[in-house]
Amino acid sequence: MGGRGLSVDFREAMQHALTLAWGGWGRVARNPLVGALVLRDGVVVGEGFHAEFGGPHGEVLALVAAGGQARGADLVVSLEPCAHHGKTPPCTDAILAAGVRRVVFGARDEDPAARGGADVLREAGLEVQGGVLETEARAQNAIFFHRFSGRERPFVALKLAVSLDARIADRSGHSRWVSGAEAREYVQWLRAGFDAIAVGGSTARADDPSLTVRGPVVPARPPLRVVLDRNAELPAGAALVKSARETPTLALLGREAPAAVAEVLRAAGVEVGTADGPPEALAELTRRGVASVLVEGGGKVAGRMLAADVVDRLYLVVAPLWLGEEGVSAFPGLPGTAIENAVRWRTVERRALGNDTLLVMDRN
Repeated sequence: MGGRGLSVDFREAMQHALTLAWGGWGRVARNPLVGALVLRDGVVVGEGFHAEFGGPHGEVLALVAAGGQARGADLVVSLEPCAHHGKTPPCTDAILAAGVRRVVFGARDEDPAARGGADVLREAGLEVQGGVLETEARAQNAIFFHRFSGRERPFVALKLAVSLDARIADRSGHSRWVSGAEAREYVQWLRAGFDAIAVGGSTARADDPSLTVRGPVVPARPPLRVVLDRNAELPAGAALVKSARETPTLALLGREAPAAVAEVLRAAGVEVGTADGPPEALAELTRRGVASVLVEGGGKVAGRMLAADVVDRLYLVVAPLWLGEEGVSAFPGLPGTAIENAVRWRTVERRALGNDTLLVMDRN
């Protein structure tokens, strides 16, 4: 990375800070993910990440780990250090007390209550450099930054496991399993970072999912399970209904749904709301304090969400198999678009999950 007094490329260090930050996934919301490290003569002498909501921030832990070696060193942090007193004291106070000479950060903090740390540090005489791997830092904290985007709805991520020909199930409707074990493990990790997990009513009936988090990350709060059940297809014997008293579950029924269906679900412990389409469903989730939702299908729900232009991120797990034209389409009902008018999404991540390929894309 270089030594003191030299022109240091902090990109490698920032990438490490971003990797550290993932350690707080599922545990720190509504705070952002933050990773930090202290460099002395280009060598890491302390590192840390924000691990729990209300706990110390990443830069504070990195400074504590570095101890006296932090004086005159460089602090690399994935997000602009906060300058306010919230659950913990301002990170700027700890940075100034540690005596670091330079702070390098990825993305600016857009929280009106916390931002401005870079200016505080500059005014105190520190060298401050921002915008290092900013695109990557913002993508990592997309849910956090969505809160300040002006969109008065939750951050919406759509997750689908698809075949090479964009099918989510075979001609008989069987979808277990399009993707492999590694991809399914990834989905368990992914679920832990969202306030809610949603599926359509027909998917809930056909697949009978539990929609719980069963991976190594135990979320600070179990995600709300949501069934977008406009046609009242969720059976009383479904796993989601039978476990509703143990895990919060919400069914959003269409206005024309029989009242008797709502009564049966409420009697089983399911919360019941009304929504006839994606905008109404998201408005209901907003009223319930949901800041992010992971929509796991099926195809009809995916198509409606995309057609309504409410999807912020797409997680596609592409499996190396073909299911043919009689298979269930991943995105039915989308209107046709000329190539020159089509929205091109931005690829955030691309990697292998066993024999499958993960594509993470954000809407530009």
